[in-house]
Amino acid sequence: MGSLKVASIWRYPVKSMMGEELNACEMTEKGLLGDRAYGVIDNDTGKLANAKNPHKWPNMFQYRANFTVPPQKDAAIPPVRITFPDGRSMMSTDEEKDAILSKSLNRTVHLSTPSRMDVQFEGYIPREIEELDNKGSIFTRTSPEGTFYDIGMVHIITTSTINYLRRLAPESRIEPRRFRPNLIIEVPDRENFMENEWVGKTLTIGQVQLKVSQETKRCVMTTLAQGDLPKDLNVLKSIVRNNEGSFGVYASVVKTGKVSVGDSLELH
Repeated sequence: MGSLKVASIWRYPVKSMMGEELNACEMTEKGLLGDRAYGVIDNDTGKLANAKNPHKWPNMFQYRANFTVPPQKDAAIPPVRITFPDGRSMMSTDEEKDAILSKSLNRTVHLSTPSRMDVQFEGYIPREIEELDNKGSIFTRTSPEGTFYDIGMVHIITTSTINYLRRLAPESRIEPRRFRPNLIIEVPDRENFMENEWVGKTLTIGQVQLKVSQETKRCVMTTLAQGDLPKDLNVLKSIVRNNEGSFGVYASVVKTGKVSVGDSLELH
């Protein structure tokens, strides 16, 4: 295996909205600084709006969020600008933000930042994928304390898995953004689901150390249309058939520091 390096860095300022690609970012104990700093809460259920349940939130991926100024360590999280599917935008500081969001999403919601209270989210298991258990059902999970994450603080995929899935599913458009990673790691000369081998190991990127905790079980989000990518159930079907539904890994942060595109990685 050739040398590993950081190919790209992604942050999603608002849970389940499109995010922003970065050249560098601080890695904090709770993942990339500013990642999932905001979430949309359904007033009726108290649960997070989440593209994992497209029946309730059918067009979350048509919303885009970006910070107006870069977040800084040990400072308050700055406001975000949310751009709507119709091209209009609003700031998270707008007094009418909740009313505007509610009208656009067609549900009564409010924009929030993580608190110490438990927050839950729902997901839908697609009926059309034969190999999945509990097809057509809705599940509920709880985010890690004080976050709007699904499971892990950092989500990692490799160019190895992307290229391998492209070969396994040539009729589908396999693009990294379908998988909403934080880090994409460049792995030369390999095509397989290599992150499976990383579980339990530590990734070192300069000062930063990430402990790989588990494989990422994929869900209906990978099949949804976003930007110019079409809806495509074959993406998830191919992952389920070829790797038991896993694609990428979650990691926790052991040592904090700065991560930049082009940084070398060590795995041990």
